[in-house]
Parts: sequence; C-alpha cells; structure tokens
Amino acid sequence: MSEPRRPNRPVQWRPDRRPVDPSRLAAYDVLRAVDRDSAYANLAAPKIIADADLHGRDAAFATAIAYGTLRWRGFLDAVIAACSDRPLEQMDANVLDVLRLGAHQLLFLRTPPHAAVGENVQLARLVGGESRAGFVNAVLRRVGERDLDTWVAEVAPVAAQDPIGHLAVAQSHPRWIVQALFDSLTSWRRATPDQPVSWAEIEDLLVINNEPGEVTLVARPGRSRVDDLLDLPGARPGRWSPYAAVLESGAPGDIAEVRSGDVGVQDEGSQLVTLALARVPVSGSDRLWLDMAAGPGGKAALLAGLAYERGAALLAADRAPHRAQLVAQALDGAPGSRLTIAADGTQGPWLPGTFDRVLLDAPCTGLGVLRRRPEARWRRTQADVSELASLQRQLLASAIDAVRIGGVVGYVTCSPHLAETEMVVDDAMGDGLVERIDARPLLPELADLGFGPDIRLWPHIHGTDGMYLALLRRVR
Repeated sequence: MSEPRRPNRPVQWRPDRRPVDPSRLAAYDVLRAVDRDSAYANLAAPKIIADADLHGRDAAFATAIAYGTLRWRGFLDAVIAACSDRPLEQMDANVLDVLRLGAHQLLFLRTPPHAAVGENVQLARLVGGESRAGFVNAVLRRVGERDLDTWVAEVAPVAAQDPIGHLAVAQSHPRWIVQALFDSLTSWRRATPDQPVSWAEIEDLLVINNEPGEVTLVARPGRSRVDDLLDLPGARPGRWSPYAAVLESGAPGDIAEVRSGDVGVQDEGSQLVTLALARVPVSGSDRLWLDMAAGPGGKAALLAGLAYERGAALLAADRAPHRAQLVAQALDGAPGSRLTIAADGTQGPWLPGTFDRVLLDAPCTGLGVLRRRPEARWRRTQADVSELASLQRQLLASAIDAVRIGGVVGYVTCSPHLAETEMVVDDAMGDGLVERIDARPLLPELADLGFGPDIRLWPHIHGTDGMYLALLRRVR
C-alpha cells in the first residue's frame, strides 16, 4: 500500500475566510486516501489523524465520520444522485467525497443543517474552488430537506417487490453481497422454500455490519493472563473465548502489553477457530504445527502459545515477505520453539506428511469482517470470489498434503460466501484423503452452531466477526 498523500488544494486561502474544521478535513483525507491510493482505512486513518494533531473528541469525530461515510457510501450516493442533475461519474472525485461527508452528517449524525452544510461548503471551497463550493451548497441543502427514513423510502426499491434490492440500498451493501449472505444463511439454517430465512434476519446482519466492532484483546498463552487484562480500565471478559477481554474504552495501542506483543488485538471469532484446531484429539505425535498463510500473525501468535503448552513447535509461513515480517514481529517474544519463513503455501518447502496440525487461514473476500473494514464492501467484486476460490482450493490441497495421516487441518475463512467455504471443502473431500470432523463439540462455550459439521460464526448471532471453520482429518 502506498503512503497516503495529501490531496491537492489549489485554492488561494484568504484571511477573511474561516478555516476548515480540522476533524472534517482529516476525515476527507481518509476518504481520498482510500479512493485514490487504495489505502486501508484502519491503517490510513490513525496516521492522518495523528498528522493533523487531533486528540480526544476531535479524533473520535474524525474517525466516526470517515468510517461512517465509507460504510454508507452506497446509500449516500443514491441520495446525492437524487439531489443533483449531474451524474455521479461526472462529478469531481474530491467534491463527491465532500458531498458524501456532508450527507452522512446530515442523515446519520443529525448534525444541524447550517453546521453540516456550512462546514462542508468551506471544505469544498478549499479542495475544489468557489464554483464547486456553490454546487456542494445546493446539493447538501436538498439532502437536508428530508430525514433518513424519508430518503430510504425515496431511493430504495420497494421491499415487497425486491427485498434484496431494498436491503442493498437501505443498508448500503452491494447487491451481490446481500445475495451471498442470504444464500449462506439459507444453507446454514437448512432453510426451505416453505421455511425460508427471514428478511428481518438478513437486515439484522447488515445492520451489525454498519456498526463498529468492539475492540477485543487476547491474552497470549505463556505471555499474559486474561485476569490481568480485566484489571484494565473499562475491560470486561469476552463472551466466549477464555483468552478474551473486551475493551470498552481507550486505545489498545496505549497498553504496554499490547505494544510488547504479550497481548494482541484479536476478535473472539479468530480466537475460537484457532482454539478449535488446537483442541482436536490426535493420536500419536503432536509435536509439529504449521500456520500456512499466517500473515499478519494474530492467529499464529495464539497458536504459538497453545503449541508451547503442549510441547509442540510452530512453523509460520506467508507468501509475501512483508507479511512474513509482520508474523515474525507478532511471534517475537513468544515462548517455545517457533520459526517464521516467507514461503508460498501452494508450493511449501516442507515434505509431505510433515505436520500434526495445519492451520490454513485462507485469503478471502473478507465478507465476514465488513464492520471492521468499512471500504471492503465497495472494493471487492464478484470476480474476486472466483479468483480467490481457485487459490483457496490450491492452498487446501497443499495443506492436506502437508499433514500426516491422523493429523488434522483447520480450513478457516473470514467470509461466509458458499463459494469460499463449503464448496471449497466439498471439493477437497472428493479424493478420499480426508474426513470431516464435527467441529461443534470442540467449542462448548458457544451456543447456536447450527447443524454442523463445520462451524459458522455470525456477527448478529454470536457477536463475533463472521468466521468459517472446517476441520479435516487425514485418513490415507
């Protein structure tokens, strides 16, 4: 990812003009970094906000409007299009982002119209000039003439006639993602035409995707204890994982144990699928574990602690050298025997049948973590699914080759898409090398795990990121 650049601001600033609100300017810079530089918001936003010297409420406001605007971009664009006689694709990209920021403040933050319009007109004047400031003023005034519910009724398809289209607009998700989530929930619940998944449940899931995920910490075994995390101000126990604590306030980067690596920031869903792999009974040797696509290292760090408690060694690999370096940093200070290498999982340097346990956290579309990656829903396409599914099949075949007879492979994705989950595993079953293990009994802490044997975790049901886990034992 390239370093976020400050946008060109061609306007000569005059002393008689009041300055642009620095929080809104920082939020705008985040949007431009995401759109122009393909930056990740969670990486770009902290740097931009720090460079702007924002703290406390100002930093929180900049983050909220940047992330909120990214999440609601599809809906905001529909409203902006209805308020302008100029097609979106013909609008200057800088001005469109200002409009999105302003519309988000008007409709979702209930910012008084005079403040939302006035501040964003000033921002438009800075980044686009006087004529574009007038355009922004006119459009935002039209946006402010109606409230959120009225705009939903105006721009979204009628729910009774097109429920997927309605939810796609009203909850600001691409239509193909809404369809994919519906299909996955239908499969998981084994729904039928007579008893289909309700649209209310789909809406519940989409609503959760539009809310920020809580910050969850993990006490890495051999390095820290969860009881110590609970002494932190505003911390409470995790709902499911015995290693988790939820941080209700404060920045995790301010915690010394997080900076040292003894404690990680890791959603409970990621903790649970890692724990499940470690809990599978295996006969015979249990001395050598592999994390095959380990970057950036969160699961590897937890797995290393669990391996240490068993007297096992961990090899962590990632194809990209810079991601392998992140894994090495995450494992720095971990107890026991562990090694990080840069290696392509599809052509690993290890001999067949080397490992007792293999974790494959496969590259995926990330449709289960949309609440944490606000820009991902607009960046991913249906074409990505096919491309990634092909890679996932190659990686899973390699993982099965790497594990010994009697050993176990954990196939994990943070996407619920059927083409990245069940279909990949079903194909791997075809040659008879592995058998599926019922993963549900391995996580007795959890409720409502469906029919199995694979596990799906859902944000609206379990409060975790959307995770998928299939456990496969090598039998021949």
